[in-house]
Amino acid sequence: MQNRPFKMSVDLSATLTTNLLNPGTITGGVGMGSGNLRIIVTQVRATNRDSVPRTYSLWVGATGANAAGTAAFGAQAKSVPANDSVTWYGRKALDVADFLVGGASVAAQITLEVEGEIGVA
Repeated sequence: MQNRPFKMSVDLSATLTTNLLNPGTITGGVGMGSGNLRIIVTQVRATNRDSVPRTYSLWVGATGANAAGTAAFGAQAKSVPANDSVTWYGRKALDVADFLVGGASVAAQITLEVEGEIGVA
């Protein structure tokens, strides 16, 4: 099966344990069986709309958790200059058990955009 483009955008809160993204499961239909969605993240952009530098942090792991050693996309207290953005490029797979969790130093000033591909694992 071919993967499809995926894109999401969210304003980060000041709660660093906020669930931002989690691939779901697929079920239903007749003779379809079930499976799990898989997301391949290829780009993460954080845009600071504030007039002062702000930071953001991201982790991949359990729901509502930001355990040591699970920081992702080079974003643990990552500084974003005032009225600017920072971008991560690469390939990181997220499966149904993976939650992208994170937040910012202040609410509603950093917009996170995530792009990639979504398919069935």
